[in-house]
Amino acid sequence: QRPSRSLPLPADTRERRADRDMQLRRAQRGFSLVELAIAFTIVALLIGGAMMTLSAQIEQRNSSETQRRLNAAVNAVIAFAIVNGRLPCPAVAGATGDEAFTGSNCTTWYGGFLPAKTIGFQPSDIAGYAVDTWGNRIRYVVSQSVTGCSGTVANPHFVSQANLKANGVSCRPSDIDICLSATGASATSCNSSANRAVTSDTVAFIVFSTGKNGATASAYGTDELANVDGNPVFVSRTPSGPDSSAGTFDDLMVWVPAGVLYSKLISAGVLP
Repeated sequence: QRPSRSLPLPADTRERRADRDMQLRRAQRGFSLVELAIAFTIVALLIGGAMMTLSAQIEQRNSSETQRRLNAAVNAVIAFAIVNGRLPCPAVAGATGDEAFTGSNCTTWYGGFLPAKTIGFQPSDIAGYAVDTWGNRIRYVVSQSVTGCSGTVANPHFVSQANLKANGVSCRPSDIDICLSATGASATSCNSSANRAVTSDTVAFIVFSTGKNGATASAYGTDELANVDGNPVFVSRTPSGPDSSAGTFDDLMVWVPAGVLYSKLISAGVLP
């Protein structure tokens, strides 16, 4: 009996087997350097994107928490005014979180800090100054002079219980000016209504944070410097980075009009 002879495989079958054998050899050999490089690049991009997203979320959370603290500080200042019949004075640097009040006047007006110990505000640092989420001390500004009062005016108005009652609620703060930009502004005025973030003769007091870069004066933009130069002109605008033509700005600010303060004091029976 003659042995059987296998018939030759069709060409397409041989090609499929060859492809399968090549794939098996590749799988056994592992990834090539090019394939590994591509894989590592993809992983790095995914991790980088995730880190950027996380960083943005953290910064947004810090800004939101700081804004919440500023609003809480405003409420604490108004609560102090309702109890004491006057606004507190700002705290000065190099002391404590108590207001710098001489008994009839403030030691500082436009370059001070929120008097956290005086108004019972938390959180604060070890010295008693209120802080934002970046650990920078929260600033506080109060109007020193007024205009438009009925009758004789005695300054200071807002930090004096006696003067606040005697001068009346027709008095308007005449010193604090909040601008959209420091460009074109002077040390005493925004110099144009188009450059004002709020109408002149309006703001009784301001509470603000110098933002994430608050501890580094060298990082301040021109508009941020206007908020820490000790005069009654301030800037409040949309945040921007160092690549912006307007310069760096990350300050967060809340201001309270005199009319709002008066209405709170009237409702509480403090005025008239």
